Amino acid sequence: MNLPKIPIADWVEAAEKWLDINLYPLFQFIKFMIGTIVNGIDDFLHMFPAIVVILLFTALAWYLGKWKMALFTAIGLFLIENLGLWDQTMQTLALVLTAAFISVILGVPVGILSARSNGIQRVITPILDFMQTMPAFVYLLPAITFFRLGVVPGVISSIIFAIPPTIRLTNLGIRQVPVELVEAADAFGSTPTQKLFKLQLPLAMPTIMAGINQTIMLSLSMVVIASMIGAQGVGATVYRAVTQNKTGIGFEAGLAIVILAIILDRLTQQIIRKTEAH
Repeated sequence: MNLPKIPIADWVEAAEKWLDINLYPLFQFIKFMIGTIVNGIDDFLHMFPAIVVILLFTALAWYLGKWKMALFTAIGLFLIENLGLWDQTMQTLALVLTAAFISVILGVPVGILSARSNGIQRVITPILDFMQTMPAFVYLLPAITFFRLGVVPGVISSIIFAIPPTIRLTNLGIRQVPVELVEAADAFGSTPTQKLFKLQLPLAMPTIMAGINQTIMLSLSMVVIASMIGAQGVGATVYRAVTQNKTGIGFEAGLAIVILAIILDRLTQQIIRKTEAH
């Protein structure tokens, strides 16, 4: 077919250039805020000796779960420290927690709006489909343009990749609240705000927490990709091992990521179970 090519690439690059020129102060402000959050969490985690942080995580695992979970947490974190990957793991944890925190701050309100309006849901759903199916590497390109190299574009890429589950499951959880309870709240004269915070969100909280759990896991899956644009942490160690063909170092760094992922997953799952019981 001799049809002319649609210049999608030119349109995207023109829009990217326009945004970079006209919204540069906004991007710098976002970069400053995200960098401050990441550095604050990282400094806090490095404020205490590794043994203190290990004991705190073990105590939290014991409180939320059982002794088996606490034992795994202690052994896993001691292994990370023994491998000499403690500092990198704390940097990765800071990146993941920042991405998850911002995803929750942005995702839960959007999910609430989607649950309240079918029109908003119809608009949001294809956008979320696009965000989840677009290859993660593609997000790195505009992130580098707007925020340059470093940890901030890595966090931005992680947020875009990881926020859809929080939005989807917040929407789903609120919509699954029994209609009879909503009608009863209306009959007693509840305002929309009272109905949301005293009925819908408490009942939807287990589903919302499941979305947050998936967001944390997806954020963690982005750490190696984010290391390609300057984000520090265990992902940078994996990336260097790949470029230098050092299988052993890559396996150690990958093991640290797996341990961290299991710990975060089990902790959030225990929070979900306690929320359901409550």
